[in-house]
Amino acid sequence: MVYQCNNKFAGAKKCTTPHLTETEIKKAFVKVVNKLLEGKTDMLENIRLVREQICDTADLEAESRRLMEEMNMLSDRVQKCISENARIAQDQTDYQKRYDELVSRYEATKDRHDEVVRLIKARHAKSERLDGFSQALTAQSESLTKFDAGLWGTLVDFMTVYSKEDISVTFKDGTEIHIS
Repeated sequence: MVYQCNNKFAGAKKCTTPHLTETEIKKAFVKVVNKLLEGKTDMLENIRLVREQICDTADLEAESRRLMEEMNMLSDRVQKCISENARIAQDQTDYQKRYDELVSRYEATKDRHDEVVRLIKARHAKSERLDGFSQALTAQSESLTKFDAGLWGTLVDFMTVYSKEDISVTFKDGTEIHIS
């Protein structure tokens, strides 16, 4: 099997990156994994620190709770505003202004809440990804002698080919190892 750039023949300017055979890709993988394993202890400690610092969601979860409370309060105020308007005769221009302001604040708070929830999910996903990477690295007790498809799927994010002799592998923890 031969692999080539996804855009090899797309557009007016063709990609000049050479194709690689499956055997060449597997050899490159074995070589970079062995390079990665040379610094395994430091790598695992760095992953632990990254997970503690970057993947912590306590601050975002507190903000999510605060925003949810604010949304509930604003929702109650909107309902109260509507209820008062139904029961008490009042200037409809003033009512509409108050109503629009409350709804606008609610929508802005909801938008921020949605963003915070998205950030929490992204941090959880990154933590899970790093955990899987860390477990696979921990389980690999010795140098790789042959290609391991399971390890490839667990460790590798993508491979960049500059030339047959110049290949870069980016791992799922963000580490990039260049082999030439």
